[in-house]
Amino acid sequence: MAVQVRVPTILRSYTGGSKVVEGVGDTLDALFIDIDSRFPGLRGRLVSGDGGGELHRFVNIYVNDEDVRFLGGLDAKIADGDNITILPAVAGGSATIPATLGEITILPAVAGGSATIPAAAVPRALAGR
Repeated sequence: MAVQVRVPTILRSYTGGSKVVEGVGDTLDALFIDIDSRFPGLRGRLVSGDGGGELHRFVNIYVNDEDVRFLGGLDAKIADGDNITILPAVAGGSATIPATLGEITILPAVAGGSATIPAAAVPRALAGR
């Protein structure tokens, strides 16, 4: 029996579109190395550096619904039949209404970009804040 890994949409280009892939290993890192042997590049999107790297800050990984950061990170023990879920972090960002500029700037943390909305598009309830 193997471990099932749920892959988010943003990383499915590495798995040929598969939502779930299987792998083996006794730790999370060993599992990622095994999966990377079949789906090259996937581990690099989850782990920084080579060898003893660390999980990227913007990726959340769960073993049976438990955050691996509380289970030892890449050294977290896994067993046959476990379910691993990879979730990209989506929290963060900011929204500001600069009174002098007359626009709203939205900075989503995940996308790393920004979008500007003309003041005319801002509901009056927000514009007064």
